[in-house]
Amino acid sequence: MEVSEGQTLKHSPNNVMLSSSSTKATSSMADHVSLGNLHHHPNSQSSCFATSKPNHDNTHKCNHSPKIPRRSLVLLPASSLLLSASSSFAIDNSNASSSSTIDTTITDRIFMDFSICPSFFSNDRTLGAELATCPDSEPLGRVVFGLYGRLLPITTANFKTTCTTSAYRGTLVHKVLQGQFFAAGRQGSRRDKGVVQPPSKLVRNVETVDPKAYQLRHARPGTLSLCLEQNDDDDSIKLSPNYHNVEFLVTTGPGPCPELDDQNIVFGTVLEGMDVITSIASIPTYKPGERIQFFNDFAQLIGDERAQSARAMWDRPQKTVYISGCGELKVTKPSLSPPSLP
Repeated sequence: MEVSEGQTLKHSPNNVMLSSSSTKATSSMADHVSLGNLHHHPNSQSSCFATSKPNHDNTHKCNHSPKIPRRSLVLLPASSLLLSASSSFAIDNSNASSSSTIDTTITDRIFMDFSICPSFFSNDRTLGAELATCPDSEPLGRVVFGLYGRLLPITTANFKTTCTTSAYRGTLVHKVLQGQFFAAGRQGSRRDKGVVQPPSKLVRNVETVDPKAYQLRHARPGTLSLCLEQNDDDDSIKLSPNYHNVEFLVTTGPGPCPELDDQNIVFGTVLEGMDVITSIASIPTYKPGERIQFFNDFAQLIGDERAQSARAMWDRPQKTVYISGCGELKVTKPSLSPPSLP
């Protein structure tokens, strides 16, 4: 940016002032403004900047700028573009507290007991028997989740209802991506296959189309998230007018999973039982060979429906891990800190 002699460019936290004796210099500076320098969050009209300190609160801090449609940018004069771009870098102290903090207050606690059923694929297994009645169950342990009910009330309420009605009980952990996450809660019509039949009390989740629901990151192990992009429900189920997504994933670590951000809704975290999460993540999974992957990719390309069915077996744990019990633990005082919970 070139500024002619005698002109100064002043910034203040609340406004932008340009001292100039003519409008020609203003137009010259505007021509050097690059819209590519404005980084926008994919689900919001906010200008986002990385802070110099690591974000340990699992929050995404943004400085909100005015919403200007792309089509309107063509009609704006160059001087207006300069003021809009400059104001994105100016922090309004009066609005900083409301835009920089995400309410991750834990309002609900849900527990899940995970177990292994060695006889699930045995020949003498009773036909139609549900996983919840596994005769030789091997407990892995209990995981306690804290839910962000103030931030995502609908997602939290649906998850809690599915747990308290025991709809998750007997559900398979059907996918484990080692070093990333595991998923459970796939829907289906046969409970003996380890799938979920959602309760009728669930509410239509409009938060899935709200950009604010995607603010939290999958930044650490033990992050609880609603599966959207990674959802494994069959298309025939998704097309139902009464469809409710209840599939969830839990990150297993050791590092963050940025590839899950902006595609799945983070609505809770693990409070207790990370050792159980680690145990599930360490179970070997089915990995297809390169030749099988090649033929599957080709079948999917030509629209063969069998490709999706075969792909559903990929990353499935070689041991039958399932949810043997689930329910709610009452919270006496909503807080982000586990010690304040009973």
